[in-house]
Amino acid sequence: MTDPMTDNEEIVDEAAETASETETAPQETDGKTAQEANGPEDGAAETSGGSEPRSIDGNDTESAALRVEFDDLNDRHLRLVAEFNNYRRRSDQERLSAWSRAQADLVSDLLDVLDDLQRVADLDLSNATVEAIMEGIDLVERKFVRQLTEAGVEIHEPAGEKFDPERMEAMMRVPAEEGSQVDTVAQVFQKGYSLKGILVRPARVSVYTQG
Repeated sequence: MTDPMTDNEEIVDEAAETASETETAPQETDGKTAQEANGPEDGAAETSGGSEPRSIDGNDTESAALRVEFDDLNDRHLRLVAEFNNYRRRSDQERLSAWSRAQADLVSDLLDVLDDLQRVADLDLSNATVEAIMEGIDLVERKFVRQLTEAGVEIHEPAGEKFDPERMEAMMRVPAEEGSQVDTVAQVFQKGYSLKGILVRPARVSVYTQG
């Protein structure tokens, strides 16, 4: 005959073992789940921590390259400015030098005319005739005009031409006798001169007008 006390003790032991296994399984599952959950976060943290220094180094390298390029361009700009200033200074000096040489050549040519004019002025009036003096003056004038022409001077003597306000200055108006004379030059009081297309002095004239 079975002892009732022994059966009760075996039932209690089996219940205790079942409870122990039940408590142990959830702990292992929770531990594994926590480890798996923590795993990706740790990996993400490592990935994030590893990429950030590389991004900073890349920006520093790019900034340094841009700085070098900027310094190079700035140096080239300063050199170009200095070269241009030197070129402009040389050009100004050469232009002034050329103008001075041209003036010196013109003065040299006019000195011969001045010498001839002084010879006429030094004539002995007690022995010189009026014809000789006038001939000497005429020679000096022709020589002077020739020197001006060789220098590029144009002489304007617009008698009978159409009045041109760009090259002439009307000193007085004269009534026209014929309709064709209107706005034409009646008389030249003073010749005009231009040098290589540049008006030096306008011709001073009188102009025919209507009535």
